[in-house]
Amino acid sequence: MAIEQAGVRIARKPWGSHDLQPWAKTRHDDAIGEIWFERADAQAPDPALLLKLLFTKEALSIQVHPDDGLAQSLGMGTGKTEAWYILSAEPGAQVAVGLTRRLTQPELRHAILDGSIADIVDWRNAVAGDVIFVPAGTIHAIGAGLVVAEIQQRSDTTFRLFDYGRERELHVEQAVAAADLEPANAQAIPMDLTEVRTQLVSCPFFVLERVNLPAGSNWELNAECETWMLVIAGEIDVGKASAGIGDALFADASHTHIKAGSNGLTALLAYADAQPRSDLLRNLDIRTAKPAFRHLEQALIHHQQPAGLPFRSTEA
Repeated sequence: MAIEQAGVRIARKPWGSHDLQPWAKTRHDDAIGEIWFERADAQAPDPALLLKLLFTKEALSIQVHPDDGLAQSLGMGTGKTEAWYILSAEPGAQVAVGLTRRLTQPELRHAILDGSIADIVDWRNAVAGDVIFVPAGTIHAIGAGLVVAEIQQRSDTTFRLFDYGRERELHVEQAVAAADLEPANAQAIPMDLTEVRTQLVSCPFFVLERVNLPAGSNWELNAECETWMLVIAGEIDVGKASAGIGDALFADASHTHIKAGSNGLTALLAYADAQPRSDLLRNLDIRTAKPAFRHLEQALIHHQQPAGLPFRSTEA
C-alpha cells in the first residue's frame, strides 16, 4: 500500500470557528469545530485511530470517555484514550485534565448536579507546543481560543458532566461510574529519540511523535502499522504529490520515499503501536546510517482503566 493523502470531514459545532487558516484553506459561513482526517477510499476498512483538528472559540463540555472494557461490554468496540498537541493558543487559553483533589462518587455526582465540577477539574494554561495525554476515564475539557491536533482511539463515545448552559443532556450516573476520581498523573516529558524524532506520547494504543526534517532531506518512511502524518510547518513531497500545513497523510504496510520541502518539515506522526519504532524513519542521504535511539529506555505511559455504566453521546 502506498502512502495516501487523507480526505477530510468537517464537523459544525456551536463552539467552533469561521476562520480555520492556515490549517484549512477556505473560510466557512458556519462555525466549524472539527476537521476529521479519513482514508481517501471511503470503502477502505476503518482505521484504529482518528486524527482530527479542533477549533475552539468557546469552551467544550467537561466530559469523560469509557475504557476498552466498558465500551466492549456495550458492543461499542473500543474505548477512547486520546492525546492533544496545542497548535495555537490565545493568551489565557486553558485546558482541564483530571481533578484538583480526590472525590468520592457521591461527591462527584453532587458536583455534576450543582455545576461545581467546573471548579474542581484541574484547569491549566495552554500554549503552542504543549502535549496533553488523556487516558480513558480522565475527566477533561478544552477551553476557548485553541487550535488542537488530537489523536485518539477511533470512538465517539462521550459522557458529559457540564455543558455551560447549552441544554444538552448530561450523563450523570454514567460519567460517575466511568470517571477516575483521582487527580491525573503528571504528564510525561517529551523525549528525543533521534536527531529528528521526539516522542511526545507512548501508550498501549498509539505513539505520537514530532519530527523535524532538514530542508531538502530524503527519508524512507517505514509504516509497518497504521500511521498518520500531519504537517504543521514546511512541506513534504511524496512522489509527484506534496503536502503543506494542515494536510494529513495515511500509510499502512508501506515503505515510502519522502522529501522535506525547501523550508524543511515539521510534522506530527501517530501510529498504532505501543512503543516507538526504531526503524520508522531512515535517512536516505546517509547511506551508511543506521536508525538508533538516543535512549534505550522507552517512556511507556501506564494508566488505570476504570469500569463504569453505559451511555453514549456522539457530540463533544
